Amino acid sequence: MNIKVIAFDADDTLWVNEPYFRASEEAFCTLLEEYLPRHELERELLKIEIGNLGLYGYGIKGFVLSMIETAMNVTNNMISAKTIGQIIDLGKQMLNQPIELLDGVEDVLHALKGRYRLVVATKGDLLDQERKLRKSNLNNYFHHVEIMSEKDDANYLKLIKHLDIQPSELLMIGNSLKSDVLPVLNVGGFAIHVPYHITWAHEEIEHSIDSGMFKSVESIKDILGFV
Repeated sequence: MNIKVIAFDADDTLWVNEPYFRASEEAFCTLLEEYLPRHELERELLKIEIGNLGLYGYGIKGFVLSMIETAMNVTNNMISAKTIGQIIDLGKQMLNQPIELLDGVEDVLHALKGRYRLVVATKGDLLDQERKLRKSNLNNYFHHVEIMSEKDDANYLKLIKHLDIQPSELLMIGNSLKSDVLPVLNVGGFAIHVPYHITWAHEEIEHSIDSGMFKSVESIKDILGFV
């Protein structure tokens, strides 16, 4: 590999994220348990979340709006103002969560800084992602931060052009095969998958990946064996 830039996903690659969504979803289902069983509420919420991605994008704010819409649907618009307030509070609690770095992250960034240009390539709400990066105290490791509305081939190509490199000079590190690996391979870059123990259903893929430009490791510390 002739890598010049290493890009890192943020949520569930650098720091904990998905468990907070799961905890809020659990609390949401408890609030509405008199209307639908938990598994049906979870399925309805996921359907509405995915349907709203084009409107709200990814992140906590869109998640809260989707929870409110789901609550309105399953209660036939009889949801109380008190319950809506409780759902909003769930979102505020998520936004105020401390940043918990994943094991080995800072050691890896310290080992790579100076040898490569390091960037963050993530998606989600701009304000929220900027806040998390600031609270993480990792800013000084990164040459550039790219917050995308969607991680697709076109946006990775824009990032590559902005960084003034060839696709084969980019290595992407992330926990999502759908967002961090497949589109990067599609445009000619390298990718290393660092799985996280919880994955949002929308990020799951059913097929395996067979490519010489792809590796999967157990821990982010393991990437040092390839770069």
